[in-house]
Amino acid sequence: MRTEAELRRLMRQRVERGERGESVIAAVISQLKEKRYLDDQSFAETYARLRQENQKLGARRVSQDLRQKGVRGDLVAQTIDAGYAQTNEEALARQHLERKRIGKPQNEKETARVMRRLVAAGFSTSVIYKILRQWDVPDEALAALDNVADEPREE
Repeated sequence: MRTEAELRRLMRQRVERGERGESVIAAVISQLKEKRYLDDQSFAETYARLRQENQKLGARRVSQDLRQKGVRGDLVAQTIDAGYAQTNEEALARQHLERKRIGKPQNEKETARVMRRLVAAGFSTSVIYKILRQWDVPDEALAALDNVADEPREE
C-alpha cells in the first residue's frame, strides 16, 4: 500500500517532465482512486493498526511516520485519535520493551538507553518515567534523564 504523495513521487521519476507528465500522473491517480485502489484514509488506518499491534509503537511515532509518508495532518490526527483512543499507553510501552527484550536497567547508562528507546518508539515521557519508577530506578538516574528526552531519535 502507498499514499497518494508516495505514488506521485515514485511516478514523477518515471514520466517525462513538465505538464504532460503531470497530466499522466493525475489521470493514473484519478483512476486508482475511482477504483478504490488508492485511499489515504484506509492506508493510515491500516498503517496505524499494524504499527500498534505488531511493533507496539506509540501514537507519537505512528503520527510522525504517517506525516513523513505524505498523509494530510487532519487525517493523521483523526486516525491516531480513533486508533489509540482505547489504548493504554503504559501497557503498550511495556509490550514494546518485552518485544525488544529490554529489561530493568541496572545503571544510569542502561536507564538512559531504555529512555531513548521508548522516546524513539513514540511514548510520552510521563509514561516512561512511570515505568522506570515502578522498576525502582534510583532518583539520581531519573534526574540524569532530563536531557535524554530532548536528544535526537535513534533509528
